[in-house]
Amino acid sequence: MAQIREMIELPLRHPTLFKTLGVKPPRGVLLYGPPGSGKTLIARAVANETGAFFFLINGPEIMSKMAGEAEGNLRRAFEEAEKNAPAIIFIDEIDSIAPKRDK
Repeated sequence: MAQIREMIELPLRHPTLFKTLGVKPPRGVLLYGPPGSGKTLIARAVANETGAFFFLINGPEIMSKMAGEAEGNLRRAFEEAEKNAPAIIFIDEIDSIAPKRDK
């Protein structure tokens, strides 16, 4: 939890401090774990604590059979989050839309 505060909450609460120090905060954080372990709850809590806009994307629902439509859906979601910055975009079940890589 302390790492989440360091990586997400502090930059959202004190952006001028980070800018003054010349420190670039991370642009993304990957929360992983089995279903029901609290990943969504943590993301919502951080958004609530920092006053950030919370945008939930359900991986399987964003997919489409039409070529380019899934990319458009994702692009619109990021544009909406950008309009409502600061924002936290939470992509649930991302493993369902990301291709598996060979090892």
